[in-house]
Amino acid sequence: MIEQAEGRLRVTAPMLIANARALLEAGYPLLNSGAQAGELLLDLAGVTELDSSSLGTLFAWQRKAAKFGVQLRIAHPPASMISLAELYGVSELLPLA
Repeated sequence: MIEQAEGRLRVTAPMLIANARALLEAGYPLLNSGAQAGELLLDLAGVTELDSSSLGTLFAWQRKAAKFGVQLRIAHPPASMISLAELYGVSELLPLA
Protein backbone atom coordinates (compact mmCIF):
# COMPACT_ATOMS: atom_id res chain seq x y z
CA MET A 1 0.00 0.00 0.00
CA ILE A 2 2.73 2.48 1.05
CA GLU A 3 6.41 1.62 0.88
CA GLN A 4 9.17 3.52 2.61
CA ALA A 5 12.51 3.46 0.80
CA GLU A 6 15.42 5.76 0.03
CA GLY A 7 14.03 8.71 1.96
CA ARG A 8 10.68 8.68 0.23
CA LEU A 9 7.25 7.15 0.51
CA ARG A 10 5.81 5.31 -2.48
CA VAL A 11 2.08 4.80 -2.76
CA THR A 12 1.47 1.54 -4.59
CA ALA A 13 -2.26 1.11 -4.09
CA PRO A 14 -5.19 2.68 -5.89
CA MET A 15 -6.22 5.96 -4.27
CA LEU A 16 -9.98 5.37 -4.27
CA ILE A 17 -12.76 6.07 -1.80
CA ALA A 18 -12.91 2.34 -1.02
CA ASN A 19 -9.46 2.38 0.57
CA ALA A 20 -9.02 6.05 1.50
CA ARG A 21 -9.26 5.40 5.25
CA ALA A 22 -6.73 2.56 5.06
CA LEU A 23 -4.33 4.76 3.08
CA LEU A 24 -4.71 7.60 5.57
CA GLU A 25 -3.99 5.36 8.51
CA ALA A 26 -1.07 3.65 6.78
CA GLY A 27 0.47 6.98 5.84
CA TYR A 28 0.15 8.90 9.10
CA PRO A 29 2.91 7.12 11.06
CA LEU A 30 5.28 7.28 8.10
CA LEU A 31 5.05 11.04 7.57
CA ASN A 32 7.60 11.87 10.23
CA SER A 33 9.79 8.78 10.04
CA GLY A 34 11.15 9.27 6.53
CA ALA A 35 11.71 13.00 6.63
CA GLN A 36 15.15 14.34 5.81
CA ALA A 37 15.89 17.98 6.53
CA GLY A 38 12.23 18.65 7.20
CA GLU A 39 11.04 17.45 3.80
CA LEU A 40 9.47 14.20 2.67
CA LEU A 41 8.94 13.10 -0.92
CA LEU A 42 5.73 11.23 -1.67
CA ASP A 43 6.09 9.29 -4.91
CA LEU A 44 2.82 8.58 -6.71
CA ALA A 45 4.28 6.89 -9.80
CA GLY A 46 2.75 3.57 -8.71
CA VAL A 47 -0.80 4.92 -8.45
CA THR A 48 -2.78 3.57 -11.38
CA GLU A 49 -6.31 4.36 -10.20
CA LEU A 50 -7.65 7.34 -8.32
CA ASP A 51 -10.74 9.37 -7.69
CA SER A 52 -11.47 12.66 -5.96
CA SER A 53 -10.84 11.10 -2.55
CA SER A 54 -7.14 11.01 -3.48
CA LEU A 55 -7.01 14.78 -3.12
CA GLY A 56 -8.57 14.62 0.33
CA THR A 57 -6.06 11.96 1.33
CA LEU A 58 -3.14 14.06 0.12
CA PHE A 59 -4.36 17.19 1.89
CA ALA A 60 -4.88 15.25 5.12
CA TRP A 61 -1.33 13.88 4.88
CA GLN A 62 -0.06 17.37 4.15
CA ARG A 63 -1.73 18.75 7.32
CA LYS A 64 -0.40 15.88 9.44
CA ALA A 65 3.13 16.27 8.07
CA ALA A 66 3.02 20.00 8.88
CA LYS A 67 2.22 19.12 12.50
CA PHE A 68 5.51 17.17 12.55
CA GLY A 69 7.32 20.15 10.99
CA VAL A 70 7.71 18.26 7.72
CA GLN A 71 7.00 19.65 4.28
CA LEU A 72 5.41 17.02 2.07
CA ARG A 73 6.38 17.14 -1.61
CA ILE A 74 4.57 15.13 -4.30
CA ALA A 75 6.51 13.47 -7.10
CA HIS A 76 5.08 11.84 -10.22
CA PRO A 77 1.42 12.69 -9.68
CA PRO A 78 -0.81 10.97 -12.24
CA ALA A 79 -2.14 13.28 -14.93
CA SER A 80 -5.69 12.47 -13.83
CA MET A 81 -4.89 13.78 -10.33
CA ILE A 82 -3.60 17.05 -11.73
CA SER A 83 -6.72 17.27 -13.88
CA LEU A 84 -8.99 16.69 -10.86
CA ALA A 85 -7.10 19.30 -8.83
CA GLU A 86 -7.49 21.82 -11.65
CA LEU A 87 -11.20 20.99 -11.98
CA TYR A 88 -11.74 21.61 -8.25
CA GLY A 89 -9.55 24.73 -8.24
CA VAL A 90 -7.01 23.33 -5.77
CA SER A 91 -4.03 22.60 -8.01
CA GLU A 92 -2.00 25.41 -6.42
CA LEU A 93 -2.37 23.63 -3.07
CA LEU A 94 -0.60 20.49 -4.26
CA PRO A 95 3.04 20.65 -3.15
CA LEU A 96 4.56 19.24 -6.32
CA ALA A 97 8.23 18.32 -6.34
